[in-house]
Amino acid sequence: MVFSLFSCGQEFESFSPAGFEKLLKEDSSIQLVDVRRTDEYSAGHIDNAVLINVLETDFIDKANAILDKSKPVAVYCRSGKRSKDAAKKLSRNGYKVYELDSGYLGWIEYKTINN
Repeated sequence: MVFSLFSCGQEFESFSPAGFEKLLKEDSSIQLVDVRRTDEYSAGHIDNAVLINVLETDFIDKANAILDKSKPVAVYCRSGKRSKDAAKKLSRNGYKVYELDSGYLGWIEYKTINN
């Protein structure tokens, strides 16, 4: 399932775990970003994800230093709340953004059932 969110020029698409997985498999140019804390990332993360904590005040500065604006970005957090915040911030700053609607918890549940 895909949801598009538009508000005041902000745009990003939210995906279910199945849709997010398909998106990552179909587009190798996507930059995958985990927006949780370091301890959460260390406890488990999606393969090939880079960590940029959305709760840090320099989130956008770090994103701009690490990410390529010419390539899409896929973000996720624990449950979907912080990733929506990150997606809004990134889209406001010129990134094409996809977001995992149920976060890492939904991803793990999906992968457990489907693998």
